[in-house]
Amino acid sequence: MILALTNVKGGVGKTTTAVSLAAAFANSELKVLVVDLDPQGSASASLGVPAQDLEPSMADVLRGDVAASAALVDTGINRFDLLTGSMALAEVDIALARKKNGARRLIETIQPISRRYDAIIIDCPPGLSLLTINALAAAHAYILPVLPHELSFDALDRFFEGLENVRGYFRRQPRLLGILLTMMDQRVNMTDEMSRKIRRKHGGKVFRTTIPVNVSVAEATRSGMTIFEYERWSPSAHAYSKLGAEVLRRMRDQGLT
Repeated sequence: MILALTNVKGGVGKTTTAVSLAAAFANSELKVLVVDLDPQGSASASLGVPAQDLEPSMADVLRGDVAASAALVDTGINRFDLLTGSMALAEVDIALARKKNGARRLIETIQPISRRYDAIIIDCPPGLSLLTINALAAAHAYILPVLPHELSFDALDRFFEGLENVRGYFRRQPRLLGILLTMMDQRVNMTDEMSRKIRRKHGGKVFRTTIPVNVSVAEATRSGMTIFEYERWSPSAHAYSKLGAEVLRRMRDQGLT
């Protein structure tokens, strides 16, 4: 299965979710690959890859300079590989727009290695750039992380509107697997208000699992470790374990595994 983590808005916990969900899958003995499509390389950095070791990155793979198999990075975690992101992806995004099948480039490049993995998770940049369109064109389904905040609520509508405008790029329509509420802080009244508002509008599309605010996640990211390596008994680690199980259930229920 191929999953894309996406949103038009940044700062919603997308990269943390991509990495943590992949780690939860690896803990469940699934072979997993994270594809870092963000020019900022946030997923790569959060897995401890130094800036000088990002090359060859997904930019090289998408340009055709390097095969995906030659760019794989061993994260040091059992059953968990990575294809790194880099600033060069910003240039590739522009170059892909000039190609006839530019929106299909990602699936063409990762297809030869896809059978090695039980799950491929793609961390997208914010917005609906051609890199994100490539991710959605390759994915069986996508997850939308959102904050319990009015701006994130409005961003959901912008995402769905934007998706309608780019559907012509897709041979296979990716399914919305779920909307994920992240950075939940029960001490803030707006958290409950906005989470209820999002659930009222989107119903069963919203995951039952929510991700709490927890300082351990930021500390793990700074340390180049997953939350399970850094503090496996933390509330966030527990939440991402639950999310992994819920994602797998939804994938099975929708016939995507």
